[in-house]
Amino acid sequence: MTGDVLTKLLATCASDSLRDLRDRAILMVALASGGRRRSEIAGLRKEQLTVEPAIEADDGPPLPSFAIHLGRTKTSGAEQDEVVYLTGQPVEALNAWLDAASINKGSIFRAIDRWGNVSRRPIDPKAVNDIVRQRVAMAGLEPRDFSSHGLRAGYLTEAANRGVPLPEAMEQSRHRSVQLASRYYNNASRRSGRAARLL
Repeated sequence: MTGDVLTKLLATCASDSLRDLRDRAILMVALASGGRRRSEIAGLRKEQLTVEPAIEADDGPPLPSFAIHLGRTKTSGAEQDEVVYLTGQPVEALNAWLDAASINKGSIFRAIDRWGNVSRRPIDPKAVNDIVRQRVAMAGLEPRDFSSHGLRAGYLTEAANRGVPLPEAMEQSRHRSVQLASRYYNNASRRSGRAARLL
């Protein structure tokens, strides 16, 4: 799920409805934070966010920034607090959802019932996958071709497409294995690299 696909999915979340605001934030945060696993997105809590100083931009106002304290993850040690960062539009999308849903503490991404009531409980990790596939279908794409894991793989592929060095991308994705991360990376960089353009 690279940037072009994400753009199509975000276009299906264009209204100010709670569901659109939530799903837009889920998609943007999941990809921009390094391709977080669905369990990490579903379990994300307000207490894990820290407001960081704004990032200066060359062509506009400073960009808002958050640190996300992931704590212990699948690939970290027991004592490690993994930290990733969000800057710009993903922060704005997340703030829009938090404000609209009046979430000041606890679970960030929550279920919304048919009457528009926001639950106090977090969404199930499976719901992240369901949201991705629903938005894929709404965008006119084939749901069987995508899953929430595509956000994780897509992050590295998009980083390669944009010329982000692999070590820098891995700092955000928190991949430990260069071999695993480079699988997504190499296909994108090989396709656009000089070796493929000798003639």
